[in-house]
Parts: sequence; structure tokens; C-alpha cells
Amino acid sequence: MGVADRKEREKEEMKVKILEAAKKLFLGKGFEKTSIRNIADAIEYSPGTIYLYFKDKNELLFNLHVEAFNGLTRELSNIDPELSPIDALEVMGEQYIKFAFENPELYELMFVMEAPMESLECKEEVWDDGMKAFDLLRFLVDRCQKDGYLATYEVDDASLMIWSFVHGLVTLKSRKRLDMFCDSEEDSLTRMMRSFNVFLKQIKCGKS
Repeated sequence: MGVADRKEREKEEMKVKILEAAKKLFLGKGFEKTSIRNIADAIEYSPGTIYLYFKDKNELLFNLHVEAFNGLTRELSNIDPELSPIDALEVMGEQYIKFAFENPELYELMFVMEAPMESLECKEEVWDDGMKAFDLLRFLVDRCQKDGYLATYEVDDASLMIWSFVHGLVTLKSRKRLDMFCDSEEDSLTRMMRSFNVFLKQIKCGKS
């Protein structure tokens, strides 16, 4: 490995290190209460080092959002194209729940953590990345409607209903509101999957 390659690798490793520290602090202290100095202290570097890689705290949050939404979109895209639309919708819902279950910190950052809108409002790419994931769901719902499912609803309304259901399950889990029904982490994942399958059966029963 040449000197240039080694420096580039070290640069990427440092960016990852900074982002991991920022993520933990944003979730632990909140975005507003986290400073660049806090992040620098967490990785035992000076604040000036952070600014060599990121313009400010907002850019850190932006990069974390992009990373999270790209990961979610990859998971939701990984569906067998040979499946029927309704079966593909079932797989997509299960993959969404699994992603949130296996990446609780990222999911919290994407959908639950409060952050000032001005920290992201100039970064339209964040919302573009989020819409890519939603568009995958909307595409499947449109195909399901062509097969007679959810036929009486607008595509966007039906898509939002489905997303709201799985998001609600995941949020109940993240806020430990499922603990009263579950004996373990594995049990809570099984419970969420079963609940989604019950929801989907109601959709299947309404086929026109």
C-alpha cells in the first residue's frame, strides 16, 4: 500500500470514528446539548481535528442520516423479484422491523431523536434518501392494488398506513413498551413479526 492510499484509509477511519462518537453523544445528550468539543473529548482529539473532516455539527448529523437511510434502503431493496406483490410487501415489512431491531441507534437517529429542523433543512439529500425508502413501499403498494389489495385507497394513504403500523411497533419496542408482553429480545422480535403478519392478513382479507 502506497503512502497516498494509507493516508486515505486513515482519513476514512478517522471520519468513521468521529461519526460514531457523534452518534452516541447525539442520542445520549441530545443534539442541542452536544458540542464539537464533547465529540473531540470522546475520541481524545482536539476540536480542531473535527473541523478538518466536518464543517460543523449539522454536517455530522447530515452524514449520519445519509448513512442510516442508505442502510435501510439497501435492506428494503433486497427482495426476491419473483415474489407476488403481496408476498413482497410482507417481506419488506419484516425487513424493516429487522433493520430497526438490529440497528436501534440508527433507527432512533432517523425517526425518533429530536433535532432542530434547521440542522437539516438545507440538506435536501437527507429527505431524498428517506423518500427512496418510502418510494419502494409505494411502488409495492401500487402493484398490490393492481392485484386487488387496498384498491379503495390512494397509494400514498395506504403506504403511509403500512409504514405507520410498522413504525409504531418499532417505537413501542425502542421505548420498552413491549416489555410487558415479552420475556426476551428474541421474543419481542417474534411478537413484532406476528403483529405485522396479523395486520397483513387483514389487508389480504380485503382483496376485491
